[in-house]
Amino acid sequence: MSQVTVKFADGEESSYPAGVSCLEICRERKDSGEGIIAAAINGKESDLGTGILSDSELTFLDFSSEQGARIYRHSSSHILAQAVKRLFPGVRLGIGPAIEGGFYYDFEFEEPISAADLEKIEREMERIIGEKLPYRRRELSRGEALALFRQKGEPYKCELIAELPEDEPISIYEQGEFVDLCAGPHLVDTGRVGAIALTGLAGAYWRGSELNPMLQRIYGTSFPTAEQLTEHLNLLEEAKKRDHRRLGRELDLFSLHEEGPGFPFFHHNGMIIIEELLSFWREQHRRAGYEEIRTPLILNRSLWEQSGHWDHFRENMYFTRIDEQDYAVKPMNCPGAMLVYRSRMHSYRDLPRRIAELGLVHRHELSGTLQGLLRVRSFTQDDAHLFMTPDQIEAEVAAVIEMVDHFYRVFGFNYRVELSTRPEKAMGAVEVWERAEAILERVLQAKGLSYRINEGDGAFYGPKIDFHLEDCLGRSWQCSTVQLDFQMPEKFDLTYVGADGQKHRPVVIHRVIYGAIERFLALLIEHYGGAFPAWLAPQQAVVIPITEKQHGYAASVRSALSEASFRVYCDDRNEKVGYKIREAQLKKIPYMLIVGAREAENDQVALRHREEGDLGPRPLAEFIERLRRDIEEKK
Repeated sequence: MSQVTVKFADGEESSYPAGVSCLEICRERKDSGEGIIAAAINGKESDLGTGILSDSELTFLDFSSEQGARIYRHSSSHILAQAVKRLFPGVRLGIGPAIEGGFYYDFEFEEPISAADLEKIEREMERIIGEKLPYRRRELSRGEALALFRQKGEPYKCELIAELPEDEPISIYEQGEFVDLCAGPHLVDTGRVGAIALTGLAGAYWRGSELNPMLQRIYGTSFPTAEQLTEHLNLLEEAKKRDHRRLGRELDLFSLHEEGPGFPFFHHNGMIIIEELLSFWREQHRRAGYEEIRTPLILNRSLWEQSGHWDHFRENMYFTRIDEQDYAVKPMNCPGAMLVYRSRMHSYRDLPRRIAELGLVHRHELSGTLQGLLRVRSFTQDDAHLFMTPDQIEAEVAAVIEMVDHFYRVFGFNYRVELSTRPEKAMGAVEVWERAEAILERVLQAKGLSYRINEGDGAFYGPKIDFHLEDCLGRSWQCSTVQLDFQMPEKFDLTYVGADGQKHRPVVIHRVIYGAIERFLALLIEHYGGAFPAWLAPQQAVVIPITEKQHGYAASVRSALSEASFRVYCDDRNEKVGYKIREAQLKKIPYMLIVGAREAENDQVALRHREEGDLGPRPLAEFIERLRRDIEEKK
């Protein structure tokens, strides 16, 4: 029998009979292999039952890896679908992917179910786990797969199959009586799922389009142990308390209206926070040598054709006609910056030229994907476009990375980094992309940053470095990005005069720090739970007189704080002091200044902090200095 050589992640190599399964190798090397979810054979995710037919590199995936957790939860979504099929035989299946922190499955029920039905579905899932049903993979021709799912009355599966290549086999997975269209891989059997819970029920249009039927989406999550599940569910409860939509209403920051779906309305308190964010942004960019511009909201179709957006991004754009010509509302700021650069001649001595814009952009997001401020149709992007000579690229990318790091440290975010490479639908030659990717990788290595490769997720004009920030609940959000572009300068015929007196093509870096201001605000609301630090808080302090006799002194305290440019108000309502303090706590105001007869006599305030509680009597001047320090240091 022929042998194959298998190389493992730790560098060891071993020989096995050809056709040996990953599971057999796993049990030999890792005892029972109970904690192993799947395998990667030469980088391709595979079931543990897959046989190895040639010399290969083999990596075992467990729940601690992102790949392993995704496979684990996708297997869990099949358990959900099987349970629903058992309880509601007439249901039609949609799709059931793993998502961050869990999974979902879309269904078309004969009669809509309610949240009360989730408990019995969950009990049936637990029975299926107890049955330890093996996940079995089969490959069918396109015709066989269509016949199978037509016979089962699954039109949505047939629709998906009809779009797959005719000459490639189609994989299905079976567990007991249940069968699903799926590329896999999966766990060995349903019994490998340790703890499972259903977390929600929502409506979702088939394939995200409002033109399609509305299905019901059941959300769930799963973990190897009950302890991990409990910890996760506790985090979900905390996340509900911090939901930016709820806190946005309670703190009077913004509102959403049916008259403008996806177009948020910002109230006075919300605008205070946004203006503070923008002020900080402008200060940091002035220091770093950026110039700020503003470009039009609507531009001619010819510009979007020139930039490539017409071919690569048209389905996400809004259009209008002016003077019998086609125009588009800008979905990105890039082309405007290119025109500003091209409006005058440049020498190599002018470069790098760093052009920044807080530009309002509009993108047509599907109604089913809109989510508070996290996914909107109109948002302000803190763009910048850096024009440079080729030998300046690495220094400029490094400087942007340092700026991103500074911003995130101010807000208390940790982050991880991804390098996203050439997508399938891309402009330009492969060799240009490879050069750009190599440059970004060198900078990341020189900065000592750990990163992972995100294959095929670059922008259509260039590779990028993405920063995924982590909030206080451990959730990950992609905000900042640094994109290296050799294509746009070519498209717009941008030039500079080099030291040799000849015209040369500049290179462009596209980058954002906040990303979308609206989305960043949503993240801050949830990260801080609405309790903004003093420099961002819409109201930084409230003065609370104990009796009517102190109204005059309270007014003078408020006036002194206002003259010092603090945001403060006086609560002189005819209510008990305890009531006013509780209300200030609910409004999450950082400081409460209680003033009675003693404080009025000694020019003091009885200081109370939102988290620290009662801090005792303090001279007013001392408090002013404390608050000024909080704001300057952005504590």
